[in-house]
Amino acid sequence: MLKVSRMSTRDVVRVGASGLRARPLRVFLSALGIAIGIAAMIGVVGISTSSHAELQRTLDRLGTNLLTASPGRTFTGGEAQLPERSIDMAGRIAPVESATGTGKVTAYVYRNDHIPATETGSINVKAARLDLLDTVGGSLARGNWLNAATAKYPAVVLGSGAADRLGIGEVGPDIRVWLGGQWFSVVGILDEALLAPELNDSALVGWDAAKRYLDFDGHPTTIYVRTADSAVTSVRDVLAATVSPEAPTEVTISRPSDALAAKGATDKAFTGLMLGLGGVALLVGGVGVANTMVISVLERRAEIGLRRALGARRGDIRTQFLAESQLLAGLGGIAGVVIGVGVTTAYAVAQGWPAVVPAWAMAGGLLATLAIGALAGLYPAVRASRLPPTEALSGA
Repeated sequence: MLKVSRMSTRDVVRVGASGLRARPLRVFLSALGIAIGIAAMIGVVGISTSSHAELQRTLDRLGTNLLTASPGRTFTGGEAQLPERSIDMAGRIAPVESATGTGKVTAYVYRNDHIPATETGSINVKAARLDLLDTVGGSLARGNWLNAATAKYPAVVLGSGAADRLGIGEVGPDIRVWLGGQWFSVVGILDEALLAPELNDSALVGWDAAKRYLDFDGHPTTIYVRTADSAVTSVRDVLAATVSPEAPTEVTISRPSDALAAKGATDKAFTGLMLGLGGVALLVGGVGVANTMVISVLERRAEIGLRRALGARRGDIRTQFLAESQLLAGLGGIAGVVIGVGVTTAYAVAQGWPAVVPAWAMAGGLLATLAIGALAGLYPAVRASRLPPTEALSGA
């Protein structure tokens, strides 16, 4: 009796690939649907991971040991006030490495003296200590920070947002703004301050100059304290009572790095939404594979009948069509991973981020395509295997 041998793995792959080569355009379009879905999912995960890596790198650079103290509300609901010497008192806490601050000034800044007084541009004027920039981890985009000389005279450093609103991109003796009813020279422009975002929309003048020219009362409205990393919690617990011994409950203490961490959590929620959209695209791609395989079965009835007549078993036919669907989905998956990694890398490089694509995302993407291929090809493969040889040949 003739013994029918099973197809080897190599033969299965070869037969499945030959079936795909016979319809290149249809295969390309079906694989493209899978590729788009996988690329979307890989890109979303990669960009989110790269963003998180950049956030962590920023926190490592700026530090998580910065605390701020600001006046809250009094018992009667009014605005509280910090003592004039509260900055110096904060600096006396043993683990504190530096303490500085800013004070709100009742004044407005304009590009020139012809701007209507009501058009303030939401720019705050603040008195600033000389060590402010070092303590908050800020940097300059243009010019110089205030020094012992300029802090006593009409000189101002603009935050990044304030400079944009005033239309100022350069500094120098001839670059001036109308501030508090007089001209101030713009000596510097800040980069975006990540740990002190309130500085971005501010015009900063020297502490002494604010008292001399703008009637500043000397009371700080924000105190910045840089502590030892191991003592952040202990300093936070005593900071309110130290800067305002008479009314510690009227002081608000915060940790700016917590806001950046919260932003990362918000980004994760958005990532989940985008992954869902990528999953829908992948599902649509799977439907395209299933459609391609069903049509393939209908078009190849004669081939199926001939193979059955020559001794191929139902299992061989099922294996052949499942192999085709797996190869088809696999091609789309590999293309999708490559596209997703490329998109992530290009976007990360454009943003100045480290490009990070988790290995689990790439492996998961390929496994997902194989699962989609198996599900999409299951019904067509079973249908092909159940075709009687006589019926298949007679319908050719």
